[in-house]
Amino acid sequence: MKQEAALQEAEEEPEIEVEPEIEEEPEIEVEPEVEVQSEIEEEIDEDEEYQWEEGEWETGETEAEIADQSPLDYLLAEQEEQQTEELEKPKKKGLFSKLLDGLTKTRDNILGGVEDVLKSFKKIDEELYEELEEVLIMADFGVETTQRIMDNLREIVKERKIVDPEELKGALQEIITEILTSQVNTPIIVDDRPNVVLIIGVNGAGKTTSIGKLSHQLTSDGKKVVLAAADTFRAAAIEQLQIWADRANVDLIKQAEGSDPASVVFDAIASAKSKNADVLICDTAGRLQNKVNLMKELEKISRVIEREYPEAHKEVLIVLDATTGQNAISQVKVFKEAANVDGIILTKLDGTAKGGAVVGICSSLNVPVKYIGVGETIDDLQVFDPESFARALFQTTETSEE
Repeated sequence: MKQEAALQEAEEEPEIEVEPEIEEEPEIEVEPEVEVQSEIEEEIDEDEEYQWEEGEWETGETEAEIADQSPLDYLLAEQEEQQTEELEKPKKKGLFSKLLDGLTKTRDNILGGVEDVLKSFKKIDEELYEELEEVLIMADFGVETTQRIMDNLREIVKERKIVDPEELKGALQEIITEILTSQVNTPIIVDDRPNVVLIIGVNGAGKTTSIGKLSHQLTSDGKKVVLAAADTFRAAAIEQLQIWADRANVDLIKQAEGSDPASVVFDAIASAKSKNADVLICDTAGRLQNKVNLMKELEKISRVIEREYPEAHKEVLIVLDATTGQNAISQVKVFKEAANVDGIILTKLDGTAKGGAVVGICSSLNVPVKYIGVGETIDDLQVFDPESFARALFQTTETSEE
């Protein structure tokens, strides 16, 4: 220890000798520069603060250039520069703009294929119809839905006496819009009573993410939301939902992994009542490989909700992965055996060219699409608008912001 103290003293001694030299440095030609800066500042504006560095201003202008400007000219130039920067900032995208971006792959697949076919024909004949049919099937509309579209297209061509192949694009958009709007799409939330939203779907479809985004959307609309972590079997499901609950700033009711899901829902209902929540959203397991247990589990949860929360408006939404295309339809059919499905949340539309499956779902199932996921951020879950969706399939640029 004595040796270390001695070494420390030895290291400190040179610093004591240097101190007088450091004190002398400010006296060498520093003060005249400060005086020059003060004089220039007084000429421009005593109330404005500018930073002086080696004879130049932050704007890159020299002392001589600043001296040639009046204070008013300088401030006006600065204001103009700030306004230019504001104009150059990227504007926040609206809903339709996000939809256009999210459906890029699907639109390239559908619109690109349709336009290629139409450009290669000078008249409307059976060969043209066959090639259009192939494009729609490849875009995952499904065989039945494609046949329905082609039958309607033939009728329109005949009734309107269309001879120009280019006019078929508008007719196709019209038919697809009609199919998408065929289902009555009511809001999932009612304002005059509490609401329970039961989220079902296979694992990996995006249930947890959709719950987080839906919670964020509802809280942004002024709703008080409580979540129930009733998927107690999938590893890390509760932890993942907790992350989304924190991001959306909502309460999460949970129990230990492996707990009875109906018990979690029971506790969540009690919490929602005590907090006077507007919406209770319940996550559930998605184990299709054991359909019998899945059906029993959903039935038990439904009984608990009916018994403990009879005054609540109940909505059952199934989450489907758009990248699975036509397989999503078979998933809906299986879950409809276990629960009354009121609506669909279609996720991952931005990552697939199979967005045509939306049309197939609306055409073949008596279940409306309620929400679509068109991106990865928390704001990228949109209420499904059939007209906007159909327009985004056939429109490459935005003409009006919605």
